[in-house]
Amino acid sequence: MSWLALFPLVIVVDMSKVVLISGASSGIGEATARVLAEAGHQVFLGARREDRLAALAAEIGGAHAPLDVTSRESFQSFVDAAVERYGRVDVLVNNAGVMPLSLVESLKVDEWDRMLDVNVRGVLYGIAAVLPRFTDGGHVVNVASIAAHLVVPTAAVYCATKYAVRALSEGLRQERTDLRVTVISPGVTESELADTITEDYATSMMAEYRKIALPASAIGDAIRYAISQPAEVDVNEIVVRPVAQR
Repeated sequence: MSWLALFPLVIVVDMSKVVLISGASSGIGEATARVLAEAGHQVFLGARREDRLAALAAEIGGAHAPLDVTSRESFQSFVDAAVERYGRVDVLVNNAGVMPLSLVESLKVDEWDRMLDVNVRGVLYGIAAVLPRFTDGGHVVNVASIAAHLVVPTAAVYCATKYAVRALSEGLRQERTDLRVTVISPGVTESELADTITEDYATSMMAEYRKIALPASAIGDAIRYAISQPAEVDVNEIVVRPVAQR
Protein backbone atom coordinates (compact mmCIF):
# COMPACT_ATOMS: atom_id res chain seq x y z
CA MET A 1 0.00 0.00 0.00
CA SER A 2 1.29 3.42 -0.93
CA TRP A 3 2.33 5.61 2.00
CA LEU A 4 0.00 8.27 0.55
CA ALA A 5 -2.96 6.12 1.53
CA LEU A 6 -2.05 6.60 5.17
CA PHE A 7 -2.94 10.29 5.03
CA PRO A 8 -6.36 11.80 4.27
CA LEU A 9 -6.67 13.93 1.18
CA VAL A 10 -6.72 17.58 2.13
CA ILE A 11 -8.34 19.99 -0.31
CA VAL A 12 -7.47 23.61 0.32
CA VAL A 13 -10.33 25.96 -0.57
CA ASP A 14 -9.81 29.70 -0.78
CA MET A 15 -12.47 31.10 1.54
CA SER A 16 -11.25 34.68 1.35
CA LYS A 17 -13.75 37.29 0.26
CA VAL A 18 -13.50 40.69 -1.38
CA VAL A 19 -14.92 43.07 1.21
CA LEU A 20 -15.65 46.75 0.57
CA ILE A 21 -15.74 48.97 3.66
CA SER A 22 -17.01 52.55 3.78
CA GLY A 23 -15.86 54.92 6.49
CA ALA A 24 -12.66 52.88 6.75
CA SER A 25 -10.28 55.66 7.82
CA SER A 26 -11.06 55.41 11.56
CA GLY A 27 -13.15 53.80 14.26
CA ILE A 28 -15.23 50.75 13.44
CA GLY A 29 -14.33 50.88 9.76
CA GLU A 30 -10.60 50.85 10.41
CA ALA A 31 -10.90 48.14 13.07
CA THR A 32 -13.03 46.00 10.76
CA ALA A 33 -10.47 46.33 7.99
CA ARG A 34 -7.74 45.12 10.35
CA VAL A 35 -9.79 42.19 11.64
CA LEU A 36 -10.85 41.03 8.17
CA ALA A 37 -7.39 41.43 6.64
CA GLU A 38 -5.93 39.37 9.46
CA ALA A 39 -8.58 36.71 8.74
CA GLY A 40 -7.36 36.50 5.15
CA HIS A 41 -9.99 38.56 3.34
CA GLN A 42 -9.21 41.08 0.60
CA VAL A 43 -10.29 44.48 1.92
CA PHE A 44 -11.02 47.50 -0.25
CA LEU A 45 -11.19 50.66 1.83
CA GLY A 46 -13.16 53.83 1.18
CA ALA A 47 -13.39 57.19 2.94
CA ARG A 48 -12.77 60.88 2.30
CA ARG A 49 -9.46 61.02 4.19
CA GLU A 50 -7.25 59.43 1.58
CA ASP A 51 -4.02 59.89 3.52
CA ARG A 52 -5.33 57.70 6.33
CA LEU A 53 -6.67 55.16 3.86
CA ALA A 54 -3.34 54.90 2.09
CA ALA A 55 -1.46 54.37 5.36
CA LEU A 56 -3.91 51.73 6.58
CA ALA A 57 -3.99 49.88 3.26
CA ALA A 58 -0.21 49.76 3.14
CA GLU A 59 -0.08 48.43 6.69
CA ILE A 60 -2.62 45.62 6.31
CA GLY A 61 -2.12 44.74 2.66
CA GLY A 62 -5.42 46.12 1.38
CA ALA A 63 -6.35 48.57 -1.34
CA HIS A 64 -8.26 51.83 -1.26
CA ALA A 65 -10.09 54.47 -3.26
CA PRO A 66 -11.63 57.83 -2.31
CA LEU A 67 -15.26 57.65 -1.27
CA ASP A 68 -17.89 60.25 -0.40
CA VAL A 69 -20.96 58.23 0.54
CA THR A 70 -23.23 61.24 0.06
CA SER A 71 -22.50 61.11 -3.68
CA ARG A 72 -24.06 58.32 -5.71
CA GLU A 73 -21.42 58.81 -8.40
CA SER A 74 -18.60 58.52 -5.87
CA PHE A 75 -20.00 55.28 -4.47
CA GLN A 76 -20.42 53.85 -7.94
CA SER A 77 -16.83 54.73 -8.82
CA PHE A 78 -15.66 53.13 -5.59
CA VAL A 79 -17.40 49.84 -6.36
CA ASP A 80 -16.23 49.90 -9.98
CA ALA A 81 -12.64 50.39 -8.83
CA ALA A 82 -12.90 47.36 -6.54
CA VAL A 83 -14.26 45.20 -9.35
CA GLU A 84 -11.52 46.40 -11.68
CA ARG A 85 -8.89 45.41 -9.11
CA TYR A 86 -10.30 42.10 -7.84
CA GLY A 87 -12.74 41.03 -10.55
CA ARG A 88 -15.66 40.73 -8.13
CA VAL A 89 -17.28 41.99 -4.93
CA ASP A 90 -18.47 39.59 -2.25
CA VAL A 91 -19.37 41.84 0.70
CA LEU A 92 -20.21 45.50 1.22
CA VAL A 93 -19.88 46.88 4.75
CA ASN A 94 -21.90 50.11 4.89
CA ASN A 95 -20.17 51.59 7.90
CA ALA A 96 -19.84 55.35 7.34
CA GLY A 97 -21.92 57.42 9.74
CA VAL A 98 -22.17 60.69 11.64
CA MET A 99 -23.76 61.44 15.02
CA PRO A 100 -24.10 65.17 15.81
CA LEU A 101 -26.56 64.72 18.68
CA SER A 102 -28.73 67.63 19.79
CA LEU A 103 -32.14 68.39 21.21
CA VAL A 104 -34.76 68.71 18.49
CA GLU A 105 -35.73 72.15 19.82
CA SER A 106 -32.19 73.36 19.08
CA LEU A 107 -33.21 73.21 15.40
CA LYS A 108 -29.81 72.19 14.06
CA VAL A 109 -31.38 71.50 10.68
CA ASP A 110 -28.08 71.42 8.80
CA GLU A 111 -26.92 68.63 11.11
CA TRP A 112 -30.18 66.74 10.55
CA ASP A 113 -29.58 66.98 6.81
CA ARG A 114 -26.02 65.72 7.23
CA MET A 115 -27.19 62.68 9.19
CA LEU A 116 -29.81 61.86 6.57
CA ASP A 117 -27.25 62.24 3.77
CA VAL A 118 -24.59 60.03 5.36
CA ASN A 119 -26.55 57.58 7.50
CA VAL A 120 -29.47 56.89 5.15
CA ARG A 121 -28.67 58.02 1.62
CA GLY A 122 -25.11 56.75 2.01
CA VAL A 123 -26.42 53.27 2.79
CA LEU A 124 -28.83 53.40 -0.14
CA TYR A 125 -26.14 54.59 -2.55
CA GLY A 126 -23.90 51.72 -1.46
CA ILE A 127 -26.67 49.20 -2.01
CA ALA A 128 -27.50 50.71 -5.41
CA ALA A 129 -23.87 50.50 -6.52
CA VAL A 130 -23.19 46.97 -5.35
CA LEU A 131 -26.40 45.04 -6.06
CA PRO A 132 -25.82 44.73 -9.82
CA ARG A 133 -22.41 43.21 -9.04
CA PHE A 134 -23.97 40.47 -6.91
CA THR A 135 -24.80 38.08 -9.73
CA ASP A 136 -24.38 34.98 -7.57
CA GLY A 137 -25.16 35.69 -3.95
CA GLY A 138 -23.48 38.52 -2.13
CA HIS A 139 -23.64 40.02 1.33
CA VAL A 140 -24.61 43.50 2.53
CA VAL A 141 -23.59 44.38 6.09
CA ASN A 142 -25.17 47.59 7.36
CA VAL A 143 -23.77 49.11 10.53
CA ALA A 144 -26.70 50.57 12.43
CA SER A 145 -26.58 51.21 16.18
CA ILE A 146 -28.22 50.37 19.45
CA ALA A 147 -30.00 53.64 18.58
CA ALA A 148 -31.97 51.60 16.05
CA HIS A 149 -33.68 49.88 18.99
CA LEU A 150 -34.43 52.76 21.36
CA VAL A 151 -34.81 56.54 21.45
CA VAL A 152 -33.27 58.92 23.99
CA PRO A 153 -33.19 62.73 24.32
CA THR A 154 -30.71 64.47 21.96
CA ALA A 155 -30.72 61.42 19.66
CA ALA A 156 -34.15 61.63 18.03
CA VAL A 157 -32.89 62.34 14.51
CA TYR A 158 -29.89 60.03 14.82
CA CYS A 159 -32.14 57.23 16.06
CA ALA A 160 -34.52 57.88 13.17
CA THR A 161 -31.68 57.36 10.68
CA LYS A 162 -30.64 54.12 12.35
CA TYR A 163 -34.21 52.81 12.53
CA ALA A 164 -34.29 53.51 8.79
CA VAL A 165 -31.17 51.39 8.28
CA ARG A 166 -32.83 48.45 10.04
CA ALA A 167 -35.99 48.85 7.95
CA LEU A 168 -34.04 49.07 4.69
CA SER A 169 -32.02 46.02 5.62
CA GLU A 170 -35.05 43.90 6.46
CA GLY A 171 -36.85 44.93 3.28
CA LEU A 172 -33.82 44.11 1.16
CA ARG A 173 -33.43 40.74 2.87
CA GLN A 174 -37.01 39.79 2.07
CA GLU A 175 -36.72 40.80 -1.59
CA ARG A 176 -33.67 38.70 -2.51
CA THR A 177 -33.47 35.01 -1.70
CA ASP A 178 -29.87 34.85 -2.96
CA LEU A 179 -28.60 37.79 -0.90
CA ARG A 180 -27.41 37.80 2.70
CA VAL A 181 -28.16 40.94 4.70
CA THR A 182 -26.81 41.64 8.16
CA VAL A 183 -27.41 44.55 10.52
CA ILE A 184 -24.71 45.19 13.11
CA SER A 185 -25.98 47.32 16.01
CA PRO A 186 -23.12 48.52 18.22
CA GLY A 187 -23.64 49.91 21.66
CA VAL A 188 -21.24 52.54 22.92
CA THR A 189 -17.99 51.96 21.06
CA GLU A 190 -14.69 53.80 20.72
CA SER A 191 -14.89 55.96 17.59
CA GLU A 192 -14.81 59.54 16.34
CA LEU A 193 -18.60 59.79 16.13
CA ALA A 194 -18.86 61.97 19.21
CA ASP A 195 -16.45 64.48 17.67
CA THR A 196 -19.26 65.76 15.45
CA ILE A 197 -21.43 66.88 18.40
CA THR A 198 -21.71 70.67 18.62
CA GLU A 199 -24.24 71.03 21.44
CA ASP A 200 -22.75 71.33 24.94
CA TYR A 201 -25.58 69.44 26.63
CA ALA A 202 -25.19 66.45 24.33
CA THR A 203 -21.39 66.58 24.59
CA SER A 204 -21.46 66.32 28.39
CA MET A 205 -23.92 63.42 28.24
CA MET A 206 -21.78 61.57 25.73
CA ALA A 207 -18.58 62.06 27.76
CA GLU A 208 -20.15 60.17 30.65
CA TYR A 209 -21.74 57.58 28.39
CA ARG A 210 -18.48 56.71 26.66
CA LYS A 211 -16.61 55.76 29.83
CA ILE A 212 -17.65 52.14 29.25
CA ALA A 213 -17.01 52.10 25.50
CA LEU A 214 -16.05 48.87 23.74
CA PRO A 215 -12.96 48.75 21.53
CA ALA A 216 -13.91 49.09 17.87
CA SER A 217 -12.34 45.69 17.19
CA ALA A 218 -15.28 44.06 19.01
CA ILE A 219 -17.54 45.24 16.20
CA GLY A 220 -15.02 44.09 13.61
CA ASP A 221 -15.13 40.64 15.19
CA ALA A 222 -18.93 40.58 14.91
CA ILE A 223 -18.72 41.47 11.22
CA ARG A 224 -16.08 38.79 10.65
CA TYR A 225 -18.38 36.23 12.27
CA ALA A 226 -21.36 37.23 10.12
CA ILE A 227 -19.55 37.06 6.80
CA SER A 228 -17.76 33.81 7.66
CA GLN A 229 -20.92 31.71 7.93
CA PRO A 230 -21.80 29.09 5.28
CA ALA A 231 -23.57 30.44 2.20
CA GLU A 232 -26.95 29.11 3.35
CA VAL A 233 -26.71 30.90 6.73
CA ASP A 234 -27.80 34.53 6.99
CA VAL A 235 -27.02 36.21 10.29
CA ASN A 236 -29.70 38.91 10.19
CA GLU A 237 -28.71 41.05 13.16
CA ILE A 238 -26.09 41.25 15.88
CA VAL A 239 -26.34 43.65 18.82
CA VAL A 240 -22.98 44.24 20.51
CA ARG A 241 -22.72 46.37 23.63
CA PRO A 242 -20.64 46.64 26.78
CA VAL A 243 -21.76 44.42 29.65
CA ALA A 244 -22.20 47.55 31.77
CA GLN A 245 -24.48 49.30 29.26
CA ARG A 246 -28.15 49.33 30.21
